[in-house]
Amino acid sequence: MNAFVPGDATRVAPLARGPLDGLRFAVKDLIDVAGVRTGGGNPDWLAAQTPARAHAPCVTALLRAGAALEGKTITDELAYSLEGANHHHGTPLNPRWPHALPGGSSSGSASAVAAGAVDFALGTDTGGSVRVPAAFCGLFGMRPTHGAIALDGVVPFAPSLDTVGWFARSAALLASVGDVLLPADPTASARSPALLRVEEAFALRARNEPGDAARLDARARAIGALDALPLFARHPADAWLACYQAVQDAEIDASLGAWIRATQPRFGPSMAPRFARIDLYDRERVPHWRALRTTLAAYLDALLRDTVLVMPTTPCALLAKDASGETLARFYDDALTLNAIASLGGLPQITLPLVNADANADANADTVANAAANANANTGAGRHDGPLALSLIGARGTDRALLRLARTLVTKLENKPES
Repeated sequence: MNAFVPGDATRVAPLARGPLDGLRFAVKDLIDVAGVRTGGGNPDWLAAQTPARAHAPCVTALLRAGAALEGKTITDELAYSLEGANHHHGTPLNPRWPHALPGGSSSGSASAVAAGAVDFALGTDTGGSVRVPAAFCGLFGMRPTHGAIALDGVVPFAPSLDTVGWFARSAALLASVGDVLLPADPTASARSPALLRVEEAFALRARNEPGDAARLDARARAIGALDALPLFARHPADAWLACYQAVQDAEIDASLGAWIRATQPRFGPSMAPRFARIDLYDRERVPHWRALRTTLAAYLDALLRDTVLVMPTTPCALLAKDASGETLARFYDDALTLNAIASLGGLPQITLPLVNADANADANADTVANAAANANANTGAGRHDGPLALSLIGARGTDRALLRLARTLVTKLENKPES
């Protein structure tokens, strides 16, 4: 699988009995585990670290709920990627579509869950690093409301965008993990929200993969998202993308810039140009982009009072391991534009796998071996035998309600024949 970091396995027994008794989980190597150095996917970052003095609070919560930690998983270097490839450790396997990338930067966590090596896993999500690998690996994935889960003991990347998220093979387990990690929601409304399709997101997927876009549109309508919303009518898509990139660049510089300049770390050939952005972005324009972010977040807050947005999670079904530079560049622009909605708004977003989701629940070592044996299978991006994933985006603080809605909608889809 190549999902776990090289070296001795990091295993921690449960700290108590609880609702996650008997379950096993993994942790992305940006999250502290007591007594272990947090490597961040980069050998020079690892060399500069000392063993963590304590578990990150999110890890402690899961151990106290009865789950056992089975290991730390590979991450793209310091979280700066949506692909899932690591120059130093290799690319974790995408178990069901082994010709394709698993998606990053929480690639190892997604791989471990999709292969059945663990029941669930923690990742981090800034610009899509849980959402994208969940879609590519056919998993349920949760990016929570920003700040809902403490970031103590997590390597900072772009802190006002960073979240701790998680993967599971079922909507029920996704919600059970949320019950442990998320704060209580005493003001939860009993009203069912209106479901609105994000018009531009479906159009973007149709531009890339018209067949899959039609299937996703049919599924969205089947769960009740009959009306479409032109979300980018007030502020165009390129403004959302530019705003996200500018805010992220400034925060990466503040979090990691001094260390990078002092250390000159060994980044992989695809990563070095990305981190070079911290010397190139227009610092004088940052206040403008932060002000626009505030405007966009306020717009989303007003829109989502009684509404949940429905859209394709990713602009394409998969990325081949040998995807061209042009293909990757287009993917990044499209994916970050879609992901900017929840990221800039600090909103919760759930990825729902729609193709053969039941098979994910039975994933095991045999299916991994079979997938590896068929690594040259003709499963192309955009074909119906690849993954399909819809996302639900809710208002800030409605994480638990969104998880309940996801379970309801999955049941509805499972009882409806495929179109």
